[in-house]
Amino acid sequence: MRKWVIFAIFLAIIFGILYYLTFGYYSEGKRGGFVTRLSNKGYLFKTYEGELRMGGLYEGDGTMNSSQWVFSVSSKNKDGIAKLEEAIKNGHRVSLTYEEKFFTLPWNGDTKYFVTNVEVLEGIRSNAPVNVPPPPPVEPTTIDTTKVL
Repeated sequence: MRKWVIFAIFLAIIFGILYYLTFGYYSEGKRGGFVTRLSNKGYLFKTYEGELRMGGLYEGDGTMNSSQWVFSVSSKNKDGIAKLEEAIKNGHRVSLTYEEKFFTLPWNGDTKYFVTNVEVLEGIRSNAPVNVPPPPPVEPTTIDTTKVL
């Protein structure tokens, strides 16, 4: 009888560790940028896979050095998917809240980064013209030709 109790405790510990490694996460955070891709992928487990373009630094020759970040979204997160599609359609910047999983598992998507919340930042657009005020009018200068040295 005592062997069965020890064996049951051992199995409970093993299942607890496996459950935590499967459904738990060890990091969470936020990233902001413009969503450039969102696709529904998977044969058995359908997830949405996306790509976020984050701003970078300008190099000396005037080019933008932006970085790409890939993420996964559960197909059950209908609100987040709708916000991402709206941001792509209108060119709005987004702030993504994510959890970093221990492993890449088929039902969590292709990446370890699993988006849980999407916030659309509507004031900033990627393709909107920048409102720059026109320069002040330049008054013509007159040259006094009466004084010649």
